Formats: sequence, structure tokens, C-alpha cells
Amino acid sequence: MTQTSTVTPEENTTELEAMDPAQSSKLSDGIEAPWWKLWAKRRNVVMLMAFFCMQVVHLTRLSLNVTVDAMKADLGQSWDNEQLVSSLFYGLLVTQIPGGFLASKFGCTNVITVDIAGTSVLAIFTPLAAYGGAGWIIAVRVLQGMFQGVVFPCLLDLWARWAPPSERTNRVMVTFVGIVVGTLKAMFIGEPLVEFVSWESVFYIFGGAGCLWCVAWIKMIRKSPDEDRSITDGEKEFIMQTLGNVEGQSGDVKHPWKGVFTSTAVLACAIASFCQSWGLVNTLNMFPTFLKETLHYDLSPTGFLTTLPYVSAIKGLTIAGPLADRLQVKGLQTATQVRRNFTCASFIAQLIFMLAGALVLNPTAAIILMTIAVAMGSFAWAGYVVNLLDMSPKSAGVMMGVVGTFGTVADIVSPVVTGSLTANNTVEEWNAVFFVTAGFYLLGCVVYWFLASGELQPWSVEKRARDQQNGLSAIMSSV
Repeated sequence: MTQTSTVTPEENTTELEAMDPAQSSKLSDGIEAPWWKLWAKRRNVVMLMAFFCMQVVHLTRLSLNVTVDAMKADLGQSWDNEQLVSSLFYGLLVTQIPGGFLASKFGCTNVITVDIAGTSVLAIFTPLAAYGGAGWIIAVRVLQGMFQGVVFPCLLDLWARWAPPSERTNRVMVTFVGIVVGTLKAMFIGEPLVEFVSWESVFYIFGGAGCLWCVAWIKMIRKSPDEDRSITDGEKEFIMQTLGNVEGQSGDVKHPWKGVFTSTAVLACAIASFCQSWGLVNTLNMFPTFLKETLHYDLSPTGFLTTLPYVSAIKGLTIAGPLADRLQVKGLQTATQVRRNFTCASFIAQLIFMLAGALVLNPTAAIILMTIAVAMGSFAWAGYVVNLLDMSPKSAGVMMGVVGTFGTVADIVSPVVTGSLTANNTVEEWNAVFFVTAGFYLLGCVVYWFLASGELQPWSVEKRARDQQNGLSAIMSSV
């Protein structure tokens, strides 16, 4: 195989073939460093900054959630909490699909910088908007959603350029851990700030943290190894060789839009995203209402039992990522098998433990069972989300936009359906909610099992380039 370091600009018309996880694990980046010296490997720095990126996103996203009651009391308003909080998701609907295109057009790191800066500045201006009225808050939230909708498609595009196949799932999962940690920080930092400082301080501190992150991101992170001046030659060659890239190939990508939108494999991931989001809304967001209104058990917002599902999610993510990679590196399962088994097993486990938690009618047992359900949900992300990098790494951001949009629809619709089904908060009404959720898990499991694929797709940029190169080679050999 041609070495990256020997490729000249004139030779960049050809493309190396990407390796599978087993092949890439046999190569070395030449870096000898203890495990705690994370910064020795440049891709670890990228991973940590992506981890903090998702924290910033959720700190600014949840800043209103932890302040809305205090804000209303201070301003003497009776606004609808759900309307204010959920308005952000309508912004998310608009920009997720364009996010992957913007990443490849303008550079994923540049787009992420603009988006985090935008959502952070808007967070800082939210108190001013609050004094203007509910309409201004909703406008700010929609704009924040539009900025945030681009972030994860861009991060997946970043990992398509930075994550060797043997480390792919783990690095994406660490990024997801940032979501959970950001949620916990919003709860544990936001509540005391509201109580001991002011509700306005939450927006200023969380927004300020985002602005500081942007400064660090601009100085430290580049969109691909060949543009990073701080990376060692050995690590750069290792990453680019395993991904089948050569220097100078990090420009615009002509995405196969028709292939993406007509692919049954992409559709499987999108439906899995919808079902997973629907389930998480009910197990994480709506379940406390079930405990309080139906079982008459009120959870403290920052108490141990409230945070237990989030801690379990972190543990699940840190197990799922390395396990998925290891199964492929050892040749025990193919990419298709790993993605299918992780997603479907996760859905079945969530279905079982969620229903058990709902039907047991004992608050403590219900919380424990729901915690297990949330932990098992982490394994699904190691399936259908990372699956996009298997099908076409260069278009993974675009596909993430499609898949994420389906998930956002569930985020919007699920609370409305749950609210309509639980008008009286009876056990029977909530059972209907959990059985509907179980139905979606089962639907997602069946669809994903039969339609998912972990192979490079025929319409992918990479497959078309390989076929073209093979065709040229055949012509040359016949001359």
C-alpha cells in the first residue's frame, strides 16, 4: 500500500483504499506514551475538545430548563414552560440536514466554531430577551436550535477525518458522554446558581463557557490531520493511511444526495433514531412526572436517584464504544453484525426494563429498572449512529443530519402524545404511554435488523471513486 508520506500533490488524483478495523489495528502511530498522557496523541486532543463541545451545547440548551420557574416568578409571568423550552427543537429541525453539507463546504471546524459561538452569545442575551417577553425568548431559542442543529453532523464529519477504523466507535461514544456530562453539569451548577446568585447568572456563565471553548477550539483543532501542525508525522501517516486518504484530499465533497435519501440502510438508521429518541424522552424526561403524579413520589431535581440514570448512561457509553471496536478488531463480528446486534439488543433490553419499571408500581424498583433501561440505551448509539461512518465516511455528516432530524421529530411529538394520553395521570393512562414506547422500540428493532448495513454503500463517494480507479486501471492494463 502506498505510504501517505510519499504522495506528492501531482499524485493526489488517486485515492488509497480505507482499511477495516482489523487491518488498521495492526499499524502503529509510533507514539510511545503512558495512558494518562492523553495529549501525546493529537486525536485524543480532538476527542477531548469534541467531548467538551457537547457539554457546551447542552449547558446552553438546558440553561432555560433550570431557570424558567425562577425567571417567571421574578418577572411575574405565567408563561407555558413547555412552549418556551421545546421551541429550541424547531430550530434543530431546520439545520441538521444542511449541517453535513456546510461541514464539507466550509470545513467542519469552522462551522462548529460559528455554531458554538452563536448559541453561546444567544445564551448570554437570553435574560435581556426575557425582559422583552415570551416571544423574544422563543425567537432566541429557535435561533439557538438552528445553531446547535449543525454541530453533531459536523462532529461526525470531523471523526470521518480523524478516527482510525479500529477506534471509530469509542471516539464517537466519548463525544456522546459529553452530552450526559453537560446535562448533569446543567443540573448541579444551574440549580445552585439560581438559588444563591440569580437566574440570569446561569445564562452568563454557561454562555461565557461556550465562548471560552471557542477560543481554545480555534487555536487547537484542525479539520483533518494533514492540516494540523502539531501532529507528529507518524500519527498523521497512521490516521490517513487507515482512512485511505492522502494529503490534499480534504476539500469539497460532492455528496450523493439521491443515494442518501433513497437508501434503505440510511432509512433504518433514521427510524432507529426516531424510536430511540421517543424512548429516551419517556424514560428520562417524562418518567419523573409518572413518579410524582401517579406514584406520588417526588424526586429532588439534583438528588441521587434523579441522576442515577445519567450516571448509568455514562457507564454504558464507556463500555459500548471499546466493546464494539474490539469485536471488529478481533474479527469476531463484521461491521454489519456489530451495528445490528448493538442497536437491536439495546432496543429489546430497553423495552423489557422500561415495561418492568412501569408495571412494578414501586418507586424505588421502578427507578432502578429505568436506570438499567437507560444504560442499555447507550449501546444503541454505538450501533445506528456510528453505522453512518461505515456506509460512507465522507457523507456521514449529511446522513447524520437526516438521522438526527428524525430524532428531533420524536423529541417534539413524544411529549405532546404523552401529555394527551395522561390527562388524568392514572396508572392505566401511563401504561398506555409505556406500551406505545415499547411498540416503537420493537418497530425500530425489526426495521433496523432487516435493513441495516455496515458495508460501504454502492452510492457512496468512496465506492464510486474506487470503482472509477479500478476502471482506469483496467483500461491502462489493456493498453
